[in-house]
Amino acid sequence: MQQKEMNIEEIALAHSLTLEELGQIRDILRREPNHVEIGIFSAMWSEHCSYKSSKKYLNGFPTKAPWVIQGPGENAGVIDIGDGYAAVFKMESHNHPSFIEPYQGAATGVGGILRDVFTMGARPVANMNSIRFAGIEGNSETAQKHRYLLRGVVAGIGGYGNCMGVPTIGGETTFEECYAGNNLVNAFTLGLAKADEIFLGIAEGVGNPVMYVGSKTGRDGLGGAVMSSASFDEDSESKRPTVQVGDPFTEKLLLEACLELFKEDLIIGIQDMGAAGLTSSSFEMAGRSNSGMIMHLDKVPAREEGMTPYDFMLSESQERMLICAKKGCEQKIIDIFEKWELDVAVIGEVTNTGNMELFWHGEKCAEVPVQPVSEQAPVLNRPIKEPEYLKNIEDITINKDISNQEAFDVMFSDMEVVDKSWVYDQYDSMVQTNTVKGPGKLDGSSIRVKETGKALAMSADCNTRFCYINPKLGASAAVMESGRNVAMTGAMPKAITDCLNFGNPENPEVMWQFAQACEGIKDACRELITPVVGGNVSLYNETNGVGVFPTPSIAMVGVNEDANKVLPSNLQKDGSLIYLLGETKAEFGGSLYLKKMYDKVAGVHPEVDFEKELKLWNTVIEANKQSLLLSAKDVNVGGIAISLAKMAVVGNRGVEVDVKLNDSKEIFSESLSRALVEVSASNKDAFEAVAKENGISYEQIGVVKGDSISINDIKVELSKASDIYFNKFKQVIEQDL
Repeated sequence: MQQKEMNIEEIALAHSLTLEELGQIRDILRREPNHVEIGIFSAMWSEHCSYKSSKKYLNGFPTKAPWVIQGPGENAGVIDIGDGYAAVFKMESHNHPSFIEPYQGAATGVGGILRDVFTMGARPVANMNSIRFAGIEGNSETAQKHRYLLRGVVAGIGGYGNCMGVPTIGGETTFEECYAGNNLVNAFTLGLAKADEIFLGIAEGVGNPVMYVGSKTGRDGLGGAVMSSASFDEDSESKRPTVQVGDPFTEKLLLEACLELFKEDLIIGIQDMGAAGLTSSSFEMAGRSNSGMIMHLDKVPAREEGMTPYDFMLSESQERMLICAKKGCEQKIIDIFEKWELDVAVIGEVTNTGNMELFWHGEKCAEVPVQPVSEQAPVLNRPIKEPEYLKNIEDITINKDISNQEAFDVMFSDMEVVDKSWVYDQYDSMVQTNTVKGPGKLDGSSIRVKETGKALAMSADCNTRFCYINPKLGASAAVMESGRNVAMTGAMPKAITDCLNFGNPENPEVMWQFAQACEGIKDACRELITPVVGGNVSLYNETNGVGVFPTPSIAMVGVNEDANKVLPSNLQKDGSLIYLLGETKAEFGGSLYLKKMYDKVAGVHPEVDFEKELKLWNTVIEANKQSLLLSAKDVNVGGIAISLAKMAVVGNRGVEVDVKLNDSKEIFSESLSRALVEVSASNKDAFEAVAKENGISYEQIGVVKGDSISINDIKVELSKASDIYFNKFKQVIEQDL
């Protein structure tokens, strides 16, 4: 039986375009679009590429500072780190693909973010990731599924990053039941470049050739951008073919070829072919320059037989770049890429028509104005509504009957707390030999900049429980936490990139959460003087109507003027003094204590005070400059008790601590803007002088000694705590292997 041919309305709907958007397309073209043109609009106007639901809330992010070289709008953000060098960094999501096919989804997420950085002219020098799953303990179907997902994601991240020779030096792995239907995979890369040698994704100069380089194009990834702009349901497994397949060895060749290319004065601009492939790269390059472009799609290197113009424009095959070259330089560029055994072809040229003209064996198969597609996608004014659940979130009264010892034992063995060496041992963290503070060392990670003697510190953070009970303050707290972790290494926080993971934007409550989180980020970045230099929005993280908690992941980058003064976060020396910086209050909203002891994500968000946060950063950074600190760790999940116990087991040293609190339960409070620092007895007076000068509250609470962890009424043998901390995760993740 012959299949009925679809009309244009049916084709548009099948591409996730609305009939209203189809009307706009007709107005733009002043005619009916063809199948290729529908594909182009659907990809470029997808949520993933256009940010049509989120764009209005992203306006107003602080993006400028004297050290910002390139803010949002390019492949990655760039900041000046002194001595003629720049840090180039970005974080992006690969959530949907990693749920459908965890290995390739995570691997191609790493590959994509690496290309975003090296296309700017930077050599990638550090990777991080932020991955989130449902609980993996027990034998429930969900736990088994997420152990499988976690193993696949970790293998994918390691498989790609290790082959590229880029160290994975930090990140976070967390667990919350809201991720049962949508695990999150956010990948971060940082690269180094000369500050005056940054390359942009532009195409200008009439007659300049447009060149394709990298792998051949296949049909893998077709519809990936549109797939990532929709919620999941029972049929999500059928979307497996839309997940791209990566080849890190080809990408390594592409990286080296591009870096060689950048040493010569041969190109105008270069763009990674990420989501929507050749469509997004060509339209974005032309759109930024108000140019037009001609492309001959039959000249694109093909991996499969019988490919069509539609396939070439929408494929998301990996390891590809689009270059706008200087006229007359084509052969030199061809020589470079052929030397690295990569495909290279001249496929078009820049025009001044303002249109994208596509040809197939000499015949025009599509013509679309560039600006309306790349720069004028619909901006939706979706309805917003405060979530009903917030009206019913209770402020929990802490039950005195649960002993602190019992609470500590339960919390310290939680998957969120214990060491994740099973994860990070699969990542090469030492390749390139610049890692100073790597994974598992607590708080921020650091790499040495050999060329300048400085160090770069970075951290990726978000407490999703905080964001659930108060999206605005939770997002502010994520910026504070990420900055605090960087400051704990002795580095001054400079700028952030973000990855905003939320549920279905068609739900007014989700859009309210998103709007509030954006305001929280704006407040924090403005007050802490850490501008936003790039980021990513990932919506539709929802399955069968159940969305994830608001998860605005924040990656902070900071500069330490002396790579020899990167501060550790684990206890260093017997006999040294332990100080608590900052104020502790009875603040348990969104805490691990409530989750583990009451099975609730509830309560009032801890106080957010940017002035206190800055005082904390400045105290630790200044004391470290004066060599007054042995170690420093922020107080975060689980409060003083859990944070100090981590310092002890990672340092393999016991502690005796007595903290003065209004209530004994406050040992688990998650008040913000606090840190634990280790000081030699001989530096006691000098350190206290620095704390006083910065106006922060401080208290000497104990000493490093013995072979047990003693914190108020909590006591555990160091050997027992270490066994739990270092072995529990491996036992759980491998239980069904």
